[in-house]
Amino acid sequence: MKNILIIGSTGQIGSELTRELRARYGNSHVVAGYIAGAEPKGELLESGPAAIADVTDAQHIGDVVREYKIDTIYNLAALLSVVAESRPRLAWKIGIDGLWKVLEVARENKCAVFTPSSIGSFGADTPHDNTPQDTIQRPRTIYGISKVTTELLSDYYYLKYGVDTRSVRFPGLISYLTLPGGGTTDYAVDIYYSAVRGEKFVCPIAKGTLMDMMYMPDALKAAIHIMEADGSRFIHHNGFNVASMSFDPDTIFRAIKAHKPNFEMEYQVDPLRQSIADSWPNKMDDSCARAEWDWKPDYDLERMTVDMLSHLEQKLA
Repeated sequence: MKNILIIGSTGQIGSELTRELRARYGNSHVVAGYIAGAEPKGELLESGPAAIADVTDAQHIGDVVREYKIDTIYNLAALLSVVAESRPRLAWKIGIDGLWKVLEVARENKCAVFTPSSIGSFGADTPHDNTPQDTIQRPRTIYGISKVTTELLSDYYYLKYGVDTRSVRFPGLISYLTLPGGGTTDYAVDIYYSAVRGEKFVCPIAKGTLMDMMYMPDALKAAIHIMEADGSRFIHHNGFNVASMSFDPDTIFRAIKAHKPNFEMEYQVDPLRQSIADSWPNKMDDSCARAEWDWKPDYDLERMTVDMLSHLEQKLA
């Protein structure tokens, strides 16, 4: 990677990935792509170039790619799971029609492309424990359907046109910098905010519901390392399982309570979020990512909890 375009640079992952890539490759080599009405602000705007790069407009994307001599595109434009269910047509337009445009620009300009997939690409019929890399994927949400299509379309462009497409299946992502934005796993971010504010947490996910989760620094590490990896080692290209930790709401509650003894939680299950969570894996097997590009997370639940609480106490002071 020499010159990088982040499509969706102001979103949940993009806002942090843009900063991380600029620290790694130099501010001038990472372009923060955005849509009108969601312009970068503060450090994100001031630290490097920014340009309109609407995923639904191939002309915009192509112009930016040629102007900045882009060789790598991080395509992060997507609706999160719960939001996608309320706006399925838009979810498809952004996630799949938009991806097609990005891949066409990449084919024409010889760019590598990262487009994240998700644990949402699995479904109720998928093995839930140690979910294999290659297994049945029959999701019943538009979010999951679009993620499976993302993997397949990216593979198609690699196999047919030689476009260097790569992706990982992200678990639920937890960050102290970015506020939740409509994802099924957002409770695992909200709970830390409640703890630091001294509020009782009302959990929308039922006790005993296991889901894979990952701290944002590990998610950034995965997104960068897979694009830096030696592709000649790959057996897979798109949809690598990456895992870090798996827990249910009671487990994360107890981890926080060890540091915040007065913290309290009650359950008020959200049927939509719960139905989505029940269709997702309890824990993914990420042995292929470990074998093919040396994936290894840095954070477990305890280390993440200490770091989250520390940063949020400063942020919310």
